[in-house]
Amino acid sequence: MISVDSEMCTGCGSCVDICPADAIELIDEKAVVNEDECQLCGSCEAECEAGAITIKSDKKSKDGVDLSEYQGVWVVTEQRRGCMPPVVYQLLGKGRELADALNVSLSAVVIGYRMRSEVKSLAGYGADTVYYVDHPDCACYNDELYAHILSGIINKYKPEIVLSGATAIGRSLIPAVATRLETGLTADCTRLEIDSETRLLLQTRPAYGGHIMATIVCPDHRPQMATVRPNVMQKPEVNQDARCEIVEIGFDPDSCLTRTNTVEQVSQDDGEGSLLSDADVVVAGGRGLKSKENFALIRGLAGLLSGAVAASRPAVDSEWIPYRHQIGQTGKTICPKLYIACGISGAVQHLVGMESADVIVAINKDRTAPIFEVATFGIKGDLFEILPALIKRLKELR
Repeated sequence: MISVDSEMCTGCGSCVDICPADAIELIDEKAVVNEDECQLCGSCEAECEAGAITIKSDKKSKDGVDLSEYQGVWVVTEQRRGCMPPVVYQLLGKGRELADALNVSLSAVVIGYRMRSEVKSLAGYGADTVYYVDHPDCACYNDELYAHILSGIINKYKPEIVLSGATAIGRSLIPAVATRLETGLTADCTRLEIDSETRLLLQTRPAYGGHIMATIVCPDHRPQMATVRPNVMQKPEVNQDARCEIVEIGFDPDSCLTRTNTVEQVSQDDGEGSLLSDADVVVAGGRGLKSKENFALIRGLAGLLSGAVAASRPAVDSEWIPYRHQIGQTGKTICPKLYIACGISGAVQHLVGMESADVIVAINKDRTAPIFEVATFGIKGDLFEILPALIKRLKELR
């Protein structure tokens, strides 16, 4: 709680000016705090030269949650057949930045089976501690089982921030955990920062169809939870000499009665998009291809470049190609070395998924297409003439 010693208060007004919540006013030349609005950030206490303002350490939210009990930044990892996707390491890099800004530790949570070597490797990406659940029942992802385990670990160790990838697993698991913990969740974030005054996590995501960027905070509940789109954060350099503490978490299968059981994991790989998120070269087709059959041009070019096949939303909505190939706000976010956009106009919803590519080549017959504004190289022309010529030339070079 916050208190003001009226005898010590000089009425200078510096606390009024610095309060980010506008929770302080001068009444009869003395500072008065509106406790319903106060976020207990400590800015006024640090600013008051007279020492009239004090904040007790038992900081609580409006709902009575003791916020001071929560400390540390966590990254919830995911795995498929014992392998972790790149977004895990990207989040550890960002998590390290956030933890350093708060002067707290960075931890990772791994739920799986026989993954000790992968667990140890997380130290090189910045993790100070890894909470590891190792059990045969956890080898394959099960949302009920994982949510039960993760909620229990969070309730026991109380991190203040929990991050996860906005992947198929993350979008299934993290909302279930947030519901169990009765806390907030910001989905599909593209930017994360710490507010230096309030120590709150600033969670930024696209809103209104990508036309604005909304920044969301969770001041009254813990942990602050966010899912982050893959490839919007940078993967950190690996420190081979780093070490981390591994805390093994026991698991009793009888403690969680699940309604589903994974019998077998099968891949939906069709040979052209399974490595889309990791591909160095991506060739994408849009509405300009005009038909499903014309995607053969995209597949031909991608094959010659050892690349992956992608598409814009109009092409997916037209059922020319499966959804798992979709790039954009409602699809995947990628960061390849080379992105070739064929017949894609470049709506903002698509650009958010590929504008981080090192080199962008746009092929479009409309010289006013927005894709040219972000393209490294733009080719104005008919893709049905350009792509066959390009494919022919690449074959000759080979």
